[in-house]
Amino acid sequence: MANVVVVGMQWGDEAKGKVVDYLAQGADYVVRYNGGNNAGHTVVIGDEVYKFHTVPVGVLNEGVTGVIADGVVLDPKVFVEEIRGLRDRGIGAEKIKISGNAHVIMPYHRLLDLLEESSKGDKKIGTTGRGIGPCYADKASRTGIRIVELIDPDRFRERLSDCVRSKNKLISVYDGEQINEREVYDEYCSHARVIAPFVADTSALLYEASRECADIVFEGAHASLLDIDYGTYPFVTSSHCVAGGACIGTGVAPTMIDRVIGVAKSYTTRVGAGPCPTEMRDETGDRIREQGNEYGTTTGRPRRCGWFDAVAVRYSARINGVACIALSLLDVLSGFDTLKICTAYDIEGRRVHDFPSAAAVLAKAIPIYEEMPGWDEDISQVRSFHDLPASARRYVERIAHLIEAPICMVSVGRRRDQSIILDAEMLRM
Repeated sequence: MANVVVVGMQWGDEAKGKVVDYLAQGADYVVRYNGGNNAGHTVVIGDEVYKFHTVPVGVLNEGVTGVIADGVVLDPKVFVEEIRGLRDRGIGAEKIKISGNAHVIMPYHRLLDLLEESSKGDKKIGTTGRGIGPCYADKASRTGIRIVELIDPDRFRERLSDCVRSKNKLISVYDGEQINEREVYDEYCSHARVIAPFVADTSALLYEASRECADIVFEGAHASLLDIDYGTYPFVTSSHCVAGGACIGTGVAPTMIDRVIGVAKSYTTRVGAGPCPTEMRDETGDRIREQGNEYGTTTGRPRRCGWFDAVAVRYSARINGVACIALSLLDVLSGFDTLKICTAYDIEGRRVHDFPSAAAVLAKAIPIYEEMPGWDEDISQVRSFHDLPASARRYVERIAHLIEAPICMVSVGRRRDQSIILDAEMLRM
C-alpha cells in the first residue's frame, strides 16, 4: 500500500493532473483535498483531452474511487455539469464520494468575489471570480452552508434564508444586484437531488481504506506558493495547498502519509497578480508561453512566463518534505540556445538564497542567473533519460542539485505516455 500526496511546487499549472493520472493507474482512491473549481487539471490520453475542475482525475481509471473531501469547496452546478460531461464520454461517476462537511459555493459568493475584486482598483489580486475566497471566508466565520445541509431541504431553506438576508446587506454596499432567495433555493435543491447519492463520511472511508492497505493518491489543487499561509500572501488562494493540507482537508492522520511527490515545471509561470521574480515581459517570455500553450485551463488567461526559479522551488520542497520531484514540460524548452536558472536573488544589494516570506520583499527581488546551454532536438518521443540530449540531462541534474531533491519523472509532452521515469519505486503505488 501507499498513501501519496501530489503537490505543486510553484504557482500552479505544473501538470499535476498528469502526474496524478499516472499514479492513479495503480491506485484505489484519488482524493481532492483543497480548493474548488478555480483549479483546472488536464489529462491527455491518446487523442482525448480531459479537463477537470472539481472531480478527481482518477475517475478516468476504472475501479478508482474519486473522493471530494472536507477541505474542498464545491459549486453544485459545476459538479453536476462535470459528471454529466464525463458520462457523455462513457466515463462512469458512480464511485465518486463527496464529504458532507465540504462547503457549498453559493451565487452570492461568486457575486461578492467579483464585486470585491472590482472595488480594489489597481490592487486586484487576480481572483478567478468563482466565489472560492468568499466561500472559505464563510467557512472560517462559521456562517457557511455545508453539503450535509444542502441535501436536507428543510435545513437548507433555513440556512439559506439567514445567509441571503445577511449577504444582501453586504451586496447593497457595492450596489450589486440582490440575491433572489426563492430562485437560489429551487436551483440548488435541483442540484442537491443529483448530489445526494454521492455524499458519504469520507474521513471514515479513507481511514478504513488505509487500514485495509488501499493505495491512495491525494490530489493537491493550486500550488505551494499560492498556499494561504506559506504562499506570496495576499496574492494567494484561500486554502491549504501544501502537502500538510492533505491531512487537514481529509481527516487522514499525518502518520498515514507515506510520501510526497512535488510537481514543478521546467520553467516558471504564474497567473494573476503578485510577484514573480523570473517573469520575462519580452520575446523570450512570449515564446515560452506559445510553445507551452500557457493559457489557464479554468480561465483561459495568458500565464506570465519566466525561467526556472530554484530559490522558490527549493523553498517549496522544504515546506512539503518532498521525496522527489516530477519535472514537467521539458519539451517546451527545446530550441533555446541558452537556458537560465535563478539560483539566488539580489534584494536591495544583498544576495539572498532563501525565499522571502513577504510579497513586498519578493517584489524587489532581481534574479541572479546561472546560464546553461540549450538543445535543438525534439525530445517529445524520448522515453529514456539517457536518450535525452546531453544538455537536457545536465539541465535536469542541475535543477535537482539546486532544489536539493531528486527527480523521479521528466515529462516531455502532454500525453500520459510522454513520460521518462527516473525512479520507478517512488512512483509505484
